[in-house]
Amino acid sequence: MMGAIVLLHRWLGIAFCLLFAMWFATGIVMHFVPFPSLTEAERFAGLSPVSLAEAKITVADAVRASGIADATRVRLVQRGDGLVYTVSGPSRVGAVRAFDGQDTSVTSADVALAIAREHSRQRGLDAARAAIIARSDYDQWSVPNGFDRHRPLFRVALGDAAGTEVYVSSRTGEVVLDTTRSERGWNLAGSVLHWIYPTVLRSNWALWDRVVWTLSLLASIAALLGATLGILRIKMRGRGVATPYRGWHALHHVIGLVATVFVLTWIFSGWLSMDHGRLFSRGQLTAAEAGVVNAAPDWATAPWRDRQSISPSAREIEWFAFDGNVYRRDRVALGSQTLITAGDASRDGPAGFLGTRDVQNLTARLATDCGRPSALADHDDYPARSTVLGAPVYRSRCGDLWFDLDGADGSVLQRLDASRRAYRWFYSALHTLDFPILMDHPTLRDSLVVGLCTLGLVFSVTGIVIGWRRLRLSL
Repeated sequence: MMGAIVLLHRWLGIAFCLLFAMWFATGIVMHFVPFPSLTEAERFAGLSPVSLAEAKITVADAVRASGIADATRVRLVQRGDGLVYTVSGPSRVGAVRAFDGQDTSVTSADVALAIAREHSRQRGLDAARAAIIARSDYDQWSVPNGFDRHRPLFRVALGDAAGTEVYVSSRTGEVVLDTTRSERGWNLAGSVLHWIYPTVLRSNWALWDRVVWTLSLLASIAALLGATLGILRIKMRGRGVATPYRGWHALHHVIGLVATVFVLTWIFSGWLSMDHGRLFSRGQLTAAEAGVVNAAPDWATAPWRDRQSISPSAREIEWFAFDGNVYRRDRVALGSQTLITAGDASRDGPAGFLGTRDVQNLTARLATDCGRPSALADHDDYPARSTVLGAPVYRSRCGDLWFDLDGADGSVLQRLDASRRAYRWFYSALHTLDFPILMDHPTLRDSLVVGLCTLGLVFSVTGIVIGWRRLRLSL
């Protein structure tokens, strides 16, 4: 048995030592530079004030014109080429002109360029030399599945000092992503390597999932075998312990013993990042729950200007369905909104947001035995954040099943059953060290992440040296 463990660990170690080193090194980069995205603050800053004079059709007319029968959200935004309704359903999106309901999907590079320039101007970015450089379904930064409903995407280089590039949806004309030269460079040395994320592989999600899951599992087995050997090979000398090895093998043994707990938990939790429902629940609504949350409302009841006037400074007007009512959400600033309902619901929440009574009425239809929802604290063990600064997030506990809902727009942020709550600790806490006590002390957390990953990197380098020497002897 010992001989088999030694042999298996040796050759798995040779096969994966470079991968281990890459994961530890890129993990440090990822901790400080996340994968490029368009933040809500950036998206909202790029919006222009809405010109209501251009709105000649109703919300219900816009939904009908879009052809999205299961629409659950409609937004009125000012694009670079005019005022449009953006209509969203569970699986697809579309946009129609607010003047006459004509389709406004983007097929022209000139229109995409105008949209990108207006977005950039609102954000104070230099777009004087902006130019379309691609129209494609996938590139390195747009491979995440969240962009599927917007493909193909127009990629526009602004030509500014930061090397900013923005991506315009061909379906809605929205700017959905931006990157800078610095972000792209650091992520090539971080996320792309860490996640094994080349475009040709990641664009096929199922293949990428199987490849990375298998590699991570084999790496976890290699680490577990090494930990077993390391403990079994400890020698007792008097009252202390010693290693029977010399040179690089001794260094590998000693560092491995010191780093065993971290290496095992970090590699194991990294494997769990690819779980996707294999061992733990995915945190997604069931079909029955989604049917309640995404039930299409009577859009003819959508409140318009006759219900309450809209501020001329509004940058975005959204109508969304929630528990059978249609709400209008007027957004003037990133953290400021007004909420108007077409129904008779009397909200008991903070001004401009949904209240606990609204949430309780909905969750009672999702599950049984639901208690009164409560607003999440800033440092909850199972954190969830609204996209609107200062908006409450409500947690409704229905027995062992929890639902977290955004008080700003009514979206379900998390579905937490016992399995998903366990996953939060086995994956997120062990892999990113986002334990609440460490989140309260970010400098300490940064130091631990860098220090432990550096220790893992040094340990991996000793394995590379040993593996290279073994290969030279075998060749």
